[in-house]
Amino acid sequence: MKTTFRVSRNYPKILRNRKRRIQRRLAPRHWEDQEQPMMRGSNVHYELSGKTRATGYGGMGAVHLMVQRLGLVAEIDQNLKLLKVHLPCHESDHVLNLAYNVLVGGERLEDIELRRQDESFLDGLGAQRIPDPTTAGDFTRRFSVGQITQLQECFNRTRQRVWQKQPAGFLAEAFIDVDGTITGTYAECKGGMALSYKGIWGYAPLVVSLANTKEVLYLVNRPANVASHQDSVSWIDRAVALVKPVAGQITLRGDTDFSHTAQLDRWDEKGLKFILGLDAHPKVVALAEGLSERSWRPLKRLPKYEILTEPRSRRERVKEQTVVQKGYLNQKLVAEHVSDMTYQPHHCGRKYRLVIVRKNLSVQRGERVLFDEVRYFFYLTNRWDRSVEEIVSLANGRCDQENVIEQLKNGVNAMRMPVDDLVSNWAYMVMAALAWNLKAWYGLLVPDRERGLELVRMEFRRFLHAIILLPVQIIRAGRRIMYRLLGYNGWLKDFFATFKRITVLETG
Repeated sequence: MKTTFRVSRNYPKILRNRKRRIQRRLAPRHWEDQEQPMMRGSNVHYELSGKTRATGYGGMGAVHLMVQRLGLVAEIDQNLKLLKVHLPCHESDHVLNLAYNVLVGGERLEDIELRRQDESFLDGLGAQRIPDPTTAGDFTRRFSVGQITQLQECFNRTRQRVWQKQPAGFLAEAFIDVDGTITGTYAECKGGMALSYKGIWGYAPLVVSLANTKEVLYLVNRPANVASHQDSVSWIDRAVALVKPVAGQITLRGDTDFSHTAQLDRWDEKGLKFILGLDAHPKVVALAEGLSERSWRPLKRLPKYEILTEPRSRRERVKEQTVVQKGYLNQKLVAEHVSDMTYQPHHCGRKYRLVIVRKNLSVQRGERVLFDEVRYFFYLTNRWDRSVEEIVSLANGRCDQENVIEQLKNGVNAMRMPVDDLVSNWAYMVMAALAWNLKAWYGLLVPDRERGLELVRMEFRRFLHAIILLPVQIIRAGRRIMYRLLGYNGWLKDFFATFKRITVLETG
């Protein structure tokens, strides 16, 4: 069935009128003292509609059409063979069922039942039924490690089609970030879980992401007791191969656990750039301490963003005051200096650039200074084209991946680990994280570039309320599924423009 949005041809006029009405309603006024609260509605009644059907997930029609136009459904069904017969659902139905549950705000498998009982939601997707929560959980247990990898490659072939729709210079400089995290569980019977160094029982997913678009390229589930960098090299290589066809230059970024000195020569020969943290082991600390004072210069941190109006005054540091008043141990930054030098790691056959940040700290308790301390931070790179300040800024930029991981954990809830063992939870994690990637793909397809990038950077919950959770009336007639939008928000203009672009995409 063809999905359309039934609106008048003059829908820009309708949007303008709705915008004007809400602006008039919210315009500043000189209020007099009000005798009653603003929320004074009391004569409330409910009635059940006999014919009209509506749902609060109006954005799902556009997302589902995007998924079809990009060829993700065909990719999954052609390459993922988990079911001998389809009675009645295909592999793509199961994968999208889990992803769409997340994309409409579901937090656990049981929430699928709410969508399964929603006739309007089913009509909007053109589905007679969707798998129930138990069946969805059983589907995750069908996966092997190889099949999870195959599913991720289906996603990646689809994302490349999105990248091909981007303007020239889209990935002139691509940054691939890699990090591990700990996700805990209170369960006692989940296979493959272990005790982490933090004393948390659970798993240690590896996350490889593209910083430019915040897309998750690969997710790997591991026991919680593994080292953060364990088995990461092969996944980094996969990510590089994925991004290379569309990227002008690729830079790998990771913290000190991902220095991978045994791989640096190979990566450098392939033309890859890297900015990786290096542990402050005695050898490099001795090199830093041996530098003359003339080799150091004050580190001027580059601004994180451009101030468009006027600089704001700094707010009162309440936490700092409490630390001093309570006499807590306090480390205060006194000064930062930076320098660089050539350095050849033990496992490398060539020299690279070592950027060193020296932090002078004052360790205090209350208002008493206990002692001064000097700490060194090291960044190993083959980027000779950037200043030391820029290298430090780019290295610190990898910390933004922590926001992606936070969204995967608590926005998308992809790391709830709701099923049996390491592999099945890995499968669930990958399918739930598809919802996060769908957000990025949708943002990249918004015709207005600035507005699209705002969606890409947006937190998941805010994206849901802006694009997905739109009240609509669902009408099925003439072999069409019509979404009649009933409400208004400031993103509808971009929503219609994006839907128009999606409808003309060539099917992948």
